[in-house]
Amino acid sequence: MQENTKKEVYAWIKSITFALIIAFLCRNFLFSPTTVYGESMEPTFQDKDRVLISKTSDIQRFDVVVFNAPDADKRYIKRVIGLPGDNVEMKDDVLYINGKPYEEPYVKRNNNISLRVTGDFTLKELTGKTTVPNGYFFVLGDNRLISKDSRKFGFISADSIIGEVKLQFFPIKDIGLPK
Repeated sequence: MQENTKKEVYAWIKSITFALIIAFLCRNFLFSPTTVYGESMEPTFQDKDRVLISKTSDIQRFDVVVFNAPDADKRYIKRVIGLPGDNVEMKDDVLYINGKPYEEPYVKRNNNISLRVTGDFTLKELTGKTTVPNGYFFVLGDNRLISKDSRKFGFISADSIIGEVKLQFFPIKDIGLPK
């Protein structure tokens, strides 16, 4: 009977160790949960929302990403607007990428239509460059009136990106893919 107990305990230890190794590998190399702090991504995400990020995604325009902040010892969550080689500008609250206008349904708009939510800018005015450099991205928050983003700290390095937001899982009523 004691031999069977030893085998049972050994089997449990092996199973738990294997599960912990798999969880460690997944969290560090594939996906990870994180918390949204602040209001800069409203209405897409609220303060204290919980999201799951993929660490293996190929970043595309309008993806929501989590990255190491270039100006602080924390993480930011923002939307990728400009990819390497893109020319980005804002005129009369309309986003232009490479001269083409884009609608931004995800941007938090004020009910007062006369109030612009994003001031006019060009990349040249903000960064001194006319296009997004290779290995970098231009990011903006969805709540443009309060977001600290590439308009303030410039381009973000592709190396600073931790992952792309793939799923919101808290609060329960908002479970689903990001908007």
